[in-house]
Amino acid sequence: MAIYLSSLVGGASIGVYSLATDRMVIIPKWVPLRKAERFGKWLKVELIHVTIGRSVLVGALACANSNGILLSHFVTDEEIETIKSVFEGNITIMETKKTAYGNMVLANGRGAIVEPRLKSSEIKKISETLGVEAVPGEIAGLPYVGSLAVATNKGVLAHPLLRDSERKLLEDVLKVPVDVGTINCGIPYVGTGLIGNSYATVAGLLTSGPEMFIIGNALDVVKEEE
Repeated sequence: MAIYLSSLVGGASIGVYSLATDRMVIIPKWVPLRKAERFGKWLKVELIHVTIGRSVLVGALACANSNGILLSHFVTDEEIETIKSVFEGNITIMETKKTAYGNMVLANGRGAIVEPRLKSSEIKKISETLGVEAVPGEIAGLPYVGSLAVATNKGVLAHPLLRDSERKLLEDVLKVPVDVGTINCGIPYVGTGLIGNSYATVAGLLTSGPEMFIIGNALDVVKEEE
């Protein structure tokens, strides 16, 4: 298990631009193929080299686990076909005005925490698509749970101001240990600068040594030299 450091689209906010599960990693097609393939190799999964709605903001606009993927309503037919060519799980297009489902849902293969302001019908669709229980919740008193934490089937790393009641909910629903930390030299919005799965994590290039130590403990990975 390993931690790698990298950048995407010229910046360290790799969680905004990419999405990883135990089965695949999505990297925007504007990223050179050779670099995108490196992410697939590190995470030991298949690469899907595609944009979402012609946007590079893959991590903000989509959410997934090994069972399914949630996509914003403006995803194109061509993009859906590219995803289907690699990913055999459930694919759901969320036909709502909301678009940033990657910021609104925190999921692993055991559960999902969702933005409390989502409608019950949306939460039901999220649960069915991801094949797990979906429960409304907050992190650090904020609703954008997908940008405030990273969850794998081994652990969760969340915003440092996570409350005790929120930690308990995360542990109960996602069924893994929960720790807190920052990314990219002090950024508390962990989901913006970190992706990971059961095999490895990739952190933003600005992530410090102490931060990597905490990531390693939280997600059960270790620092790896490129």
